[in-house]
Amino acid sequence: MLEAGGGIGALGIELVEAGADRATNVELSPEYEAAAAELARERRVEDRVERRIGDFVTEHDVEPADAVVMNRVVCCYPNYEALVGTAADRARHRLVFSFPRENVIVRAAFGVMNLWLRLSGSDFRGFVHPVRAMLEVAEAHGLRPIAQHRGLFWQLVALQRVS
Repeated sequence: MLEAGGGIGALGIELVEAGADRATNVELSPEYEAAAAELARERRVEDRVERRIGDFVTEHDVEPADAVVMNRVVCCYPNYEALVGTAADRARHRLVFSFPRENVIVRAAFGVMNLWLRLSGSDFRGFVHPVRAMLEVAEAHGLRPIAQHRGLFWQLVALQRVS
């Protein structure tokens, strides 16, 4: 499995423990590395977990995987077309990703968060991208939705490669 922006890599480790052969995590922030290495050591999967620091979209030497996952990552990336398209291209069989629901409450929460970030001097911004448009990008790259779940704040979609 391949994960974009997996933080300390907990999801990849869980999937390896559940039977995935290997997990690769491409993470933009190097601040997670010490905790990620410790977690992999504690769980005794360090030989089956690979970590890379870089931008998932621009790291061109990342191999495709049977499954690509992005948990709460699309909302942190301004260019959802590039991120979802890259993830779809690297998914041999499935792409699973979660993102904020597209409704007035979530948009208001992101607005408040972004205002606070701006006032505190941070360049980071969160995004509520259009759900239909994200799915259209994945579909244009040969994937079709097979499952969806809508929570109060977050939505998850699983897509499968069309033969």
